Amino acid sequence: MFDKLKQMLASTPAVPRPELDPHVAATTLLVEAALADGIYADCEQDQIREILAAAFQLDAQAVERVLDQAEELAEAAVDHHRFTKVVKSCLTEQDRVALIEQLWMVSLADGEKSPFEDAFVRRVAPLLGIDDRERVFARARAEARVRHR
Repeated sequence: MFDKLKQMLASTPAVPRPELDPHVAATTLLVEAALADGIYADCEQDQIREILAAAFQLDAQAVERVLDQAEELAEAAVDHHRFTKVVKSCLTEQDRVALIEQLWMVSLADGEKSPFEDAFVRRVAPLLGIDDRERVFARARAEARVRHR
């Protein structure tokens, strides 16, 4: 009996796999940013699609699949820790800073500066291991990109 248990433990991979696809986890955070003010506008959803296509290099079909999963998860989510944990463990710091900038892009997509969306990004950034300084710089970059559209 103990030999079988040893075999089972020895055959398990040493590196734990995330419970959730990192792309879906990151996209869920983007959807949650859009939902933070209570309105999920088409322009916010379009911004998320653009981010998925560019940042994750997904084709249109994959974008829709990931977005559908993320929207379902965001609607049912009770907190952000499940998603931030996966993102933090799977993405580099540089990629997490880029995600913060993308969260700002989604928040600003509707042309409104919502205090709820702002609070969401401020709450999520430290969970992703991003300090206030980097969060502020990411917002400035996102605002500059929005102005140049």
